[in-house]
Amino acid sequence: MINMVALMGRLTFEPELKTTPAGVSVIRFQVACDRNFQRAGQERQADFIDCVAWRQTAEFISRYFHKGSMIAVEGTLQTSNYTDKNGNQRKQVEVLANNVSFCGSKNESGTGAVAGGFNEPAPSYASADNSDFEKIVDEDDDLPF
Repeated sequence: MINMVALMGRLTFEPELKTTPAGVSVIRFQVACDRNFQRAGQERQADFIDCVAWRQTAEFISRYFHKGSMIAVEGTLQTSNYTDKNGNQRKQVEVLANNVSFCGSKNESGTGAVAGGFNEPAPSYASADNSDFEKIVDEDDDLPF
């Protein structure tokens, strides 16, 4: 069975790191993801996806992400049932974030780190003129097929 989720969007509120009584870090956050389809004459709509992260991933989010930050999340979908304070049965659906990474500009996020690879510099790429790349020349016309 497959249960995989990949999201990219912006945090809708400032994530707050909490600790369980057992000392485990946990953070809950929400990602706003624009929908691909937009009806003519209407504003673009977004979905607001609830997420939770534990341990090092939670600490990483708390340290480097803030309200409005662009974030990429890879995880699994999980559901749970509960009874609210009025006695009504409710279902909660959220993404359990296994990996998160930056996907905004370096200036926006303040660093180029990825969860699991802390404080690694962001890779730099050649400009659109490709002047940093050598031209590949294939002079071998004697291919066996």
